[in-house]
Amino acid sequence: MADIPGTRSQELMRLRERYVARGVDQQHPVFVASTSGAVITDVDGNRYLDFGGGIGALNAGANHPEVVQAIREQAGRMLHACFHVLPYEPYVRLARRLCEITPGRGDKKAMLINSGAEAVENAVKIARYATGRPAVISFENAFHGRTLLTLTLTSRAKSEGFGPLAPEVYRSPFPYLYRSSLGSEAETVAACLDAFRRLVGDVGADRVAATIMEPVQGEGGFIVPPAAFVQGIAACCRERGILFIADEIQTGFYRTGRRFGIEHFDVVPDLVAVAKSVADGLPLSAVVGRSDVMDAVPPGGLGTTFGGNPLACAAALAVIDILEREDCGARARAIGARVLERFRAWQAAYELVGDVRGLGAMVAMELVTDRRTKEPAPEAASAVVAEALRAGVVLVKAGAHKNVVRFLGPLSITDEELDAGLRVLERALATVCALEVS
Repeated sequence: MADIPGTRSQELMRLRERYVARGVDQQHPVFVASTSGAVITDVDGNRYLDFGGGIGALNAGANHPEVVQAIREQAGRMLHACFHVLPYEPYVRLARRLCEITPGRGDKKAMLINSGAEAVENAVKIARYATGRPAVISFENAFHGRTLLTLTLTSRAKSEGFGPLAPEVYRSPFPYLYRSSLGSEAETVAACLDAFRRLVGDVGADRVAATIMEPVQGEGGFIVPPAAFVQGIAACCRERGILFIADEIQTGFYRTGRRFGIEHFDVVPDLVAVAKSVADGLPLSAVVGRSDVMDAVPPGGLGTTFGGNPLACAAALAVIDILEREDCGARARAIGARVLERFRAWQAAYELVGDVRGLGAMVAMELVTDRRTKEPAPEAASAVVAEALRAGVVLVKAGAHKNVVRFLGPLSITDEELDAGLRVLERALATVCALEVS
């Protein structure tokens, strides 16, 4: 491989530093030129295996030929019409498809928007209107977006300095088992459920419109909650007329081995927010939910100029067909088993790896400087990611302490590509561990 970053990436980085706001984050100093499947080529001709998947937006594989063809055909007919002025077929066909595949057998309806944050915003908006209640409960360590409301729903660490935040949002503890000081899994779950019930009581059950939960916390570090916790929260919501919103933005479309992450917990949400992998990287998201809840909002209460853009709808219809036809649930489970096995082997071999966890092909390892104290090792995580990039693998970090290295590669990745990437990652981890010891 050429120098990383190469000459052209360095030139573009100077432009980026001059003209792009500093707050727009970037994890790697290279500029991408093209993508295909699980392979990325940068502007200097370097090729990388993609273990980041555009932060989970490329489950079907980057630039899937069928998706590209669907976009081309739609582009030849229409780029934009605004569904609120003149509706078009791809929107209603996609809405029907999403209602068919999301959890729950009852009547459902959908609305299409552009981003994950918009999906969450609209889900909360719908829940508040449908219930006539103002309050919303999210969970510690969660991530729901960067707009005003979604930032308020997100963990405190990411919202500092952006206040005042939106009112009537409350946070409840989430069972982060690796860092729990409450004892066993059962004790941790019981304590978190008790805290949730107390919070509902303190706020007033008749004032809480909805609870929003990621089936697996994504940006929070791939934290998988025990089923008893998710089921307990859902039961509490049902008993008190509180709507349960599943944020499936990162967990949806077979990432966890099921169509949607919430299906692992035998819970049917009232509303589901989806985005990311729904359209192979094109900007598209949706809220799907019970018809009575979705229809509570009168005409004109929901909408956006670009939501459900026909190009993105065409891409999404192709993506859903591909994921369903190719049994991507089984593929996600196979990928996840392979990655988990390797990560656990590294946990046994390297003191730096404190915890390994995941669900399906959503797998991560948490790095710590000391296994006893569990002191986070964000610098080591950054070093592993940088070392892997130099050897040709793109990774992204996660976690409240930025010490979690995660796998979000496309589900189209081949076994050969996966193994090659894991070998690179192991060498990167060994190199950083050797430096830490020295």
